[in-house]
Amino acid sequence: MAGGGFLWLRGSLPNDAEMWTVDGLSDRVTVLFDAAGVPHIYATSEADGAFALGFLHARDRLWQMEATRRAGAGRMGEVVGAAAVPFDRWARTMGLYRLAERQAADLGDDARRLLAAYAAGVNARLDNRRGPLPPEFILLRHEPEAWRPADSVVWAKLMAVRLSWDRRREALRARIAARLGDQRAAELWPPYPDGGAVTVAEHVEGVDDRLLAAVSVGDPAPSPGLRGASNMWAVSVGDPAPSPGLRGASNMWAVAGDGTASGKPLLANDPHLGLNAPGVWYLARIVTPQREVVGATAPGIPFVVIGHNDRAAWGITNTGSDLEDLFVERLDPEDPDRYLTPDGSRPFEVRRETIRVRDEPPVDITIRSTRHGPVLSDLGGPESQLDTGSGTVLALAATYLQPGDRTAEALRRLNRIGDRQDFIDALRHFHAPQQNIGYADASGAIGFVAAGRVPVRAGPRFGGPAPGWSGAADWTGFVPFESLPAVFDPAAGKIVNANNKVVPPDYPWDLGDNWDDPYRAERIVELLAERPVSADAVAAMQRDARSRMAVDLLPVMLDGLGPTKAPAGLVEALRTWDGTMDRNRPEPLAFIAWLAATNRHLYEDELGPLFEEFRGLRPRLMKSVLVANPLWCNDVTTDDRTESCGEQLAAALEAAVETLTEAHGEDWRDWRWGDGHRATFRHRLFDRVGPLRWFGNRRIDTDGGGYTVNRGGHRVGAGNGAFAHVHGAGLRAVFDLDDLSRSKFMIAIGQSGNPLSRHYDDLMRPWRDGRMIMLGTSRDDMERDATARLDLRPRDGRQ
Repeated sequence: MAGGGFLWLRGSLPNDAEMWTVDGLSDRVTVLFDAAGVPHIYATSEADGAFALGFLHARDRLWQMEATRRAGAGRMGEVVGAAAVPFDRWARTMGLYRLAERQAADLGDDARRLLAAYAAGVNARLDNRRGPLPPEFILLRHEPEAWRPADSVVWAKLMAVRLSWDRRREALRARIAARLGDQRAAELWPPYPDGGAVTVAEHVEGVDDRLLAAVSVGDPAPSPGLRGASNMWAVSVGDPAPSPGLRGASNMWAVAGDGTASGKPLLANDPHLGLNAPGVWYLARIVTPQREVVGATAPGIPFVVIGHNDRAAWGITNTGSDLEDLFVERLDPEDPDRYLTPDGSRPFEVRRETIRVRDEPPVDITIRSTRHGPVLSDLGGPESQLDTGSGTVLALAATYLQPGDRTAEALRRLNRIGDRQDFIDALRHFHAPQQNIGYADASGAIGFVAAGRVPVRAGPRFGGPAPGWSGAADWTGFVPFESLPAVFDPAAGKIVNANNKVVPPDYPWDLGDNWDDPYRAERIVELLAERPVSADAVAAMQRDARSRMAVDLLPVMLDGLGPTKAPAGLVEALRTWDGTMDRNRPEPLAFIAWLAATNRHLYEDELGPLFEEFRGLRPRLMKSVLVANPLWCNDVTTDDRTESCGEQLAAALEAAVETLTEAHGEDWRDWRWGDGHRATFRHRLFDRVGPLRWFGNRRIDTDGGGYTVNRGGHRVGAGNGAFAHVHGAGLRAVFDLDDLSRSKFMIAIGQSGNPLSRHYDDLMRPWRDGRMIMLGTSRDDMERDATARLDLRPRDGRQ
C-alpha cells in the first residue's frame, strides 16, 4: 500500500514529454527544459508567453502560489484550521487583498492583459490536470480555486510588508524607552558610522532635473517647505516578520565598461530573503518575436522581477527607508466610536468580515481604520504590547497601504526597457516598497534609482509612535520622483549597494536611519579595486566569505579581553584569523558564539524580557560600547560591584566555549563553522508535521555569515539551531552587457516545489558552491539538448 501510494503521488509530477490542448492561447507555445529544469518558452506573443509562464508556475509551484494568495487574502484558516486565524485576522485588518483587487482593476491595459493571460495559464493547468494534486493538497484534502489577477498583485503587497519593518522597530524602541528612558534607549541604535559607504555619494541641487527631466510625477508633491527634519517571500502566513536581527537584504553592483575586461558593463545582484523550500525564485526565459526576457520570476506573477531583455538588465536591493509609522489615536471622551484629529473628532471606518475556519465555526471580526490606517491594537503582537495610555488605540500608516499603487505596472515596463529613459519611465510607477534598482544597458550606461514612495512628514520623525490627534507627524505627501536618490554613469565607474546608506549628509529629504552596516558594501568596493573585472570574477565576488565586520570588531574585543580560562590556543587562533567565514574552520564558530554571548552579557540585565526581541550580533553597538560607552558593561543586577568590559568579555568567551564544547566536542580544533552554520530550507507545511519534516526539509553546511558578501544570515540563539543559516542569497545573477546570452544565474534550492521531483533540491549544492548556469542557449541547441519538452496548443486546432 505504501509503495502504491508513493507511485500514485508521483503522478503529481509532469512527464518529460507533454502536449496539452488548452483554451486561452492565440498560437502554439513550445517549452524546452534544460538540465536544471529551467523552462525556455518560445511564444509568438507576449500574452502567450505570460500564459505559458502561468501554466508552468502552476505545474511546478502550485502549493506555494496557493499559500501565498491565501496568506494575502486572510484565508489560510479555511485550509489549515484554527491555528491560522490570528494570521488571517492580521491580513484582513491590513486589507491587503482588497487593495490588490482595486489595483489590479486600475492598471493599464497591457498590464491587465498580461495578468489575465497569466491567470488563464494557471487555470488551464488546473482545469486539465492529469494525476493527483501536489502532496500538500493531498495532505490537507484541499482543492484550489481558479486563479484571479488580484492573486498575482497581492504577491507584491506581501513582499512590501516583508521588506518594511519600522512598525516593529518603532514599537520595540518605545517599549525599551519606557523601561530605560529615552537617552539610554537611543544608545542601543548608534548612528551610521562616519565615513561609511554611501551609494549616491554626492547630492547636487538640480542634478535630478537634468537626469529625470523627461519624467512627469504621478505622486502628490509635498507642500512648499516641507522637507525631512533630520542584500521574495516564500510561503508564509500572517505578519511575516523575520527572526531578530534578520531582514530583507541584498547586494548589487554595476561596473562601467572602462573597468571591465570586455569594455562593456557588468551588473551583479543577489537579493537576500528567508531560505525556504521551495525558494522565492523561479528561473525562466521567454522568447517572442518582440523580445527575449530572462531571469528570476516569482510564482504568482507574470513578469521577470530581476533579469534582462535584449538590451538591458536590472537588479534590486532593499532601500530600508522609513516607510511605516505608528500613530497613537486618542478616543473621543464623549464617544468611543470616534477618535480625535486636529480638526475635531471623526468616526472610525468600520467593516465586518467573517473568517471561515476548517472544522470550526466561522469567526466574525470587526476591523477599524483611522485617517492614518488600520487599527492594530486588537491584533496582539509586539505593537499591541505598547502602553499607549487609556482611551487610545494604535494605528499603522504604511506606503504599501496607500491607494493608487502601480508597482505591477513598473515591473511590466522594466521587462521592456531598452535605454535609460525607458528605465526611468518604468520606475515612476514603482511605489511600494521603496527599492534600490540598478541598471546597465548594451550602450554602456549604468545607473541606480531608489524608486518608490517615501513619506514626507509635517515635522520630524518621532522614531516611535506619534500622537495622531496633533497632526505633528502626519504625512503631507511623498518625496517627488525627481528628488529620489539616483545616479547615472558616475565618474568612479561603479555603483555599489548592499543595503548601506544611499544618500550623503546634504540630501534634503528624510529617508530614516535604518541602514545596514556598511561592511558588505565596503568589501565589494575593496574587491572591485582589482580591475579590470570579468563576469567570472564578479561571480567569484558573490562567493566571497571574508567578514570585514570580524576584521573590524574582533581586534577590539581581543584588546579588551580580561583574564580568561578559555583555551589560550583558541584566543591566539582568533588573533591570527583573517576573518574568512570558512565552513571548515573553527574560528568563525568561536567568534560568532563569543559575540552572541557578549551581547547577552551586556544588555540582558537592562532589557530583561525585551532582550530576546532585541538580540542579535549588533556589531555597531558592540564597538560603540567597547570603545566609548562602557557603562553598558556593568551588570545592574549586582549591587555590590561594578563589572568592567574586560570581565564581561572574558565571561562571555568562557560561556561560549562551554556551549560549543557541549555541542561540538572538547577539542576546539575540531569545531567547524559549517556544523552550526547550515543552510536550512524548511518546507512551511511539512515542517509542521513532525513525521514529514524529512520529506520537505533540506540542510547543507555553508560558508559566509551575516556580514559577508556571500551572506549567510543566521539565528543567534541556543541549541542545535543556534547558528542555522536561514537567510541569504536565494538568487545570484551576473549580467554581462557584452553578450547578455552569457549572463549567469543560480537559485536555491531548485525549480520545483514538489519534494518528489528531481528538481526540488538539485541546485542546493551548486548554489552552496557558487556554481552558476547560463540561459542564453540557442533554440537549435535547446532542441537538441533539452531534458524535457512541453507543447501547448490552442483548442481551436492551430498547430
